[in-house]
Amino acid sequence: MRRTPLALAVSAALVAGTALCLAPAAQAADTGIRFVDIAGEGGTVLKANVVTPAGAGPSARLPLIVLPTSWAMPQIEYLAQAQKLADSGYVVVSYNSRGFWQSGGEIETAGPKDVADASKVIDWALANTPADADHVGMAGVSYGAGISLLAAAHDPRIKAVAALSGWADLIDSIYSGRTQHLQAAALLGGAGYLTGRPGPELKEVLGDFLSSNLDKEDEMIAWGRKRSPAAYLDRINANGAAIMLGNAWGDTIFPPNQYASFYEKLTGPKRLEFRPGDHATAEATGLLGLPNDTWTSAHRWFDHHLKGVDNGIDREQPVRLKSRSADGYEGYPDWKSVHANQRKFALSDPEHLWANVDSGANGGITLLTNLLDQFLRTPPTVSVPLLPRAFAGVWQSERYTTPQRVRGTAKVHTTVTSTKGSGTFVAYLYDVGPLGVGKLISNAPYTFHDRTPGQPFTVDLELFSTAYDVPAGHRLALVVDTVDALYIEHNPTGAQLTFSSPSADPSYVSVPLREK
Repeated sequence: MRRTPLALAVSAALVAGTALCLAPAAQAADTGIRFVDIAGEGGTVLKANVVTPAGAGPSARLPLIVLPTSWAMPQIEYLAQAQKLADSGYVVVSYNSRGFWQSGGEIETAGPKDVADASKVIDWALANTPADADHVGMAGVSYGAGISLLAAAHDPRIKAVAALSGWADLIDSIYSGRTQHLQAAALLGGAGYLTGRPGPELKEVLGDFLSSNLDKEDEMIAWGRKRSPAAYLDRINANGAAIMLGNAWGDTIFPPNQYASFYEKLTGPKRLEFRPGDHATAEATGLLGLPNDTWTSAHRWFDHHLKGVDNGIDREQPVRLKSRSADGYEGYPDWKSVHANQRKFALSDPEHLWANVDSGANGGITLLTNLLDQFLRTPPTVSVPLLPRAFAGVWQSERYTTPQRVRGTAKVHTTVTSTKGSGTFVAYLYDVGPLGVGKLISNAPYTFHDRTPGQPFTVDLELFSTAYDVPAGHRLALVVDTVDALYIEHNPTGAQLTFSSPSADPSYVSVPLREK
């Protein structure tokens, strides 16, 4: 089984974390903030900072925003945004999540103690600041987003949440298609060891996950489900907090599909925003105090739901998307309207490919590839005609005479036969130009176990949701191979996969496509 060196992902985590967390430090001297210790669950010390609006007297009652830090980030992460919020009338408390940096305890990975910590911080703020118990909000990026959503399920005092680059389903995020997202898990694990103190449960789960210990799969899934806001959807809906979700199309740690699915099941006030980029890159400039669309929306969300400001956000289309290929935003009434127009092209010709060899089709590198696509619009490319057909299956659509827009989730339906009982394949959707150069639109992995060799079985696979514009004169191509550095693959030596299209159950790819 192929492995990508853990050291590479750890190094990437260190570089990325350092670049993001040190930049706001220069502003700290001008913020007038107060650094405090807050007793979290069980008395664990949480290092925190408090920003209060200038001139707020002891009798004032102001809306409160609580900001748990992201994974591996220090307590200064949100200083720039905390100052902006305080300038507009909020009391802001940001705290370092337990187990990281100078906060006490061990990393619980958004476990029950982390959820209890959020409530303890709210308790402290209500007792020690001019915060109003009837107007409490939470927000965060990545880890802070997940904790905020989980806290909204357990603490009815929370009236509004802005969960940015977070997760609703932890299993569907880093174990989608029952395939370990290697670079994502290694990056998170490496950053945790570098900046914090992983608890014994995290150490065990991370070790089992990266070593493909399938005997512990049920335990790992149960561990992840307990840390997934989607598992507490009924509680979130019952508490009625206004939920804003924001994410990047190319998030290689928490892909957008799981957020969209969660959004559709929320019954209270809600908003969903997707933009180009990778994990936390859509919010990064805002953490530096620079203009940022995501944080602007979050501020408007809180202004309306915590301060009662009539800023029109409740009258806008609640699903807001920005294409990877063009400027400007598009509004939709709900997520299902985004990909309502599905068009299929057949995967009629059978393809036979040997496993264990990278064909050249790949999803890129965590954080780096989709960051470049965000700013330079340069997705990974391949020459589709030159892909080695012994190791890659290729099917192409007709050539489109008019520009097309891909919006939402493409789905693959096919029949697979393997010479071995286990295996992994990765499906890629490409935009192919006249010269055969394919630009990656989306991808997703799929892993199977305990199949009877030689016995066909059906696969339905959702690719990661996206928004991409296909120029006139181009066509779409579905490419399938068995190796990608983003994922752990489970192909035994000598395995061969066959993709067929039985007449009784034809294979196809369904793409949410409409004319531009």
